[in-house]
Amino acid sequence: MNKLVAIACVVSWSGFWAFGYLALSADIQDQSQITVAAVLAAVGFLTGIFTYLRLSHHQHVNYVRVQQG
Repeated sequence: MNKLVAIACVVSWSGFWAFGYLALSADIQDQSQITVAAVLAAVGFLTGIFTYLRLSHHQHVNYVRVQQG
C-alpha cells in the first residue's frame, strides 16, 4: 500500500508543478485557462501534502543504541 501512496505522491507533486507553471505562464486575457490550471495545481498540491503526510506518519524509525564501555 505504501508503494501506491508513494506513486500518488509523485504524480500529485508533478501535477502541481506542471499545472502551476501553466497557470503562471498563461496569457492574462485567457482567464478560463488560468482558472482551470490553478484549480488543478491546487488539487495536486493538496493531494501531494496528504500523501506525503501519510507516508511520513507511517514511517518507522529504528534507533541504534550505542553501548559505552
